[in-house]
Amino acid sequence: MVFILPSVKFDLDLIKKYDTAAPRYTSYPPATELSETFTTEDFHTAIAASNQRKSPLSFYFHIPFCQSACYFCGCNTVISNNKNIAKPYLEHLAQEIKQMSTLISPDRKVLQMHWGGGTPNYLDLEQVEFLWKKITQHFEFDPQAEISIEINPRYVDKEYIFFLRELGFNRVSFGIQDFNNEVQVAVNRIQPEDLLFNVMDWIKAAKFDSVNVDLIYGLPYQTLQTFRDTIRKTVALDPDRIVVFNFAYVPWLKPAQKNIPPEALPKPQEKLEILKMTIEELTSSQYLFIGMDHFAKSNDELAIAQRNRTLQRNFQGYTTHAGTDLFGFGSTSISMLNDAYVQNHKHLKDYYQAVANNVLPVSKGIKLTQDDIIRRDVIMCIMSHFQLYKQDIEEKYHINFDEYFSQELSALQPLVEDGLLKLSTHHLQITDIGRLLVRNIAVVFDAHHQQQDKQFSRAI
Repeated sequence: MVFILPSVKFDLDLIKKYDTAAPRYTSYPPATELSETFTTEDFHTAIAASNQRKSPLSFYFHIPFCQSACYFCGCNTVISNNKNIAKPYLEHLAQEIKQMSTLISPDRKVLQMHWGGGTPNYLDLEQVEFLWKKITQHFEFDPQAEISIEINPRYVDKEYIFFLRELGFNRVSFGIQDFNNEVQVAVNRIQPEDLLFNVMDWIKAAKFDSVNVDLIYGLPYQTLQTFRDTIRKTVALDPDRIVVFNFAYVPWLKPAQKNIPPEALPKPQEKLEILKMTIEELTSSQYLFIGMDHFAKSNDELAIAQRNRTLQRNFQGYTTHAGTDLFGFGSTSISMLNDAYVQNHKHLKDYYQAVANNVLPVSKGIKLTQDDIIRRDVIMCIMSHFQLYKQDIEEKYHINFDEYFSQELSALQPLVEDGLLKLSTHHLQITDIGRLLVRNIAVVFDAHHQQQDKQFSRAI
């Protein structure tokens, strides 16, 4: 049975058929390909090449600390109620900023910055201002730069929100996950409805340019009806963007998930019905399906960037600026340059030691080949725009698309027959049915995937 929705169709039979594991393609090659053979010297070389290109800058700052564990979380976090733990982290972060500023050309402006975690608002206002000043002391920001921060709504008040706005943040994101109290208790993330609406009221009063909220489907004790209630309350909040993540239950990778009873998780059939309902509710309530798990209002920058074909993906998901080089700061953060990806040390001890020794805190990385770069362009076009013009790739890389990707085009034929995409002489177009299964299409162009035994989340 096919349910017709604006810009996307939900075909239950095809979703079941293609419910396989695949990368999320926040990068290509995926982060699983990063290797410890990549050295600090390799990163220095990549930064020098980046300076030659003079690409604009995008920054990510990782604040790993949280006061309590959310059982659904898959992020790299440090759980502690001792706020003093943040002081040495900020001191080392300031040193890393200073070190990187000597390597990155001063004429390159920052177009985007995001603080994530963990819980960035684990920091008190004085610490937030300290980090902000260290960054702006060493780097120049474009006047129209997008500057965003993730917050935990349980640990902010009106003064905190207004301080962030006055400092210069113009976008904010916070996690709801689910409004239902039983679900919140089960995942150790209790935040009453009134609190969430109050936080949104403060954000709007402070005149942030954009607000994003996160939901998760597939959590314990969720039902079709309870999550419908969550969706409608979320729409009533009126955020600019909504991200609806698929909960991946992997207690063998994330020990905190062992606190979640597996029998409380919705069955696969109900989980699909929850997804279908979510898409129907949001696309009938002024939100466009941007792709993967993202929804945005038609006047939001994500929607505009998709229409203008400037939408791109990086380790934070969809981003509105193609062509920037992303530099990650702090433990476990990832830098994405044109021809290299680099991850910092995950453990604080290793991160601190490297920074204290004035060494780039490189844990692992990958140098991209020309084939990687070509395939990345193809995969990112598919993931971001749901279409690809062969001529664009041919002119940019001086190849014959049909010859270069002859095996891939052959492998796409079963997906064409199932109606997931249309292939023409000049064009590849994802259909409304194929948009939900875009990862299954992109993976065909992934030269690394066939030789991997690493686990990825399922496509739906």
